[in-house]
Amino acid sequence: MPKYVALLRAINVGGHTVKMDHLRSLFAGLGFANVETFIASGNVIFDSKAKDTSALERKIEKHLLGILGYEVRTFVRSVAEVAAAANYKPFSDSEMNTHALYIGFLAEPPDAEATRKLLSFAGEIDDLHVHDREVYWLCRTTRLTDSKFSGALAEKVLNLRATFRNSTTVKKLAAKYS
Repeated sequence: MPKYVALLRAINVGGHTVKMDHLRSLFAGLGFANVETFIASGNVIFDSKAKDTSALERKIEKHLLGILGYEVRTFVRSVAEVAAAANYKPFSDSEMNTHALYIGFLAEPPDAEATRKLLSFAGEIDDLHVHDREVYWLCRTTRLTDSKFSGALAEKVLNLRATFRNSTTVKKLAAKYS
């Protein structure tokens, strides 16, 4: 049975607190097997016979909206896709080892015009790269408030929903479940 990672947006941020045991029970209630959570930021690992990740996303979103009462945007990837995202090297090793790297998971790949607009935000502090359904954001500052870029801006520019994770989290997920 395939193993998936659901990357949830709006879990344990902005006043939307969900205990991980409750979140696991919500996923188990959908008929998923071997449900686990990984850190308390909306990463749920589960097994499902389903092959259509878009259908899984819609099913999870509908269920969570009904139970939690607010929209939880959901991005489902296979463990192999999470590993590929974690191992992708959009920037030099020295840059990635020196600065924070965030990976944005998108609902679908952006078109060429949206990608061009997004990349126009690259500069001295931020560097950006798009690969398939992921955005890689290298932030060369220790304070995100110094950056002009954000996940919300990425969504607006791309006209696609997204959720961002620190690359360290993505690498740990990949190492644990690959």
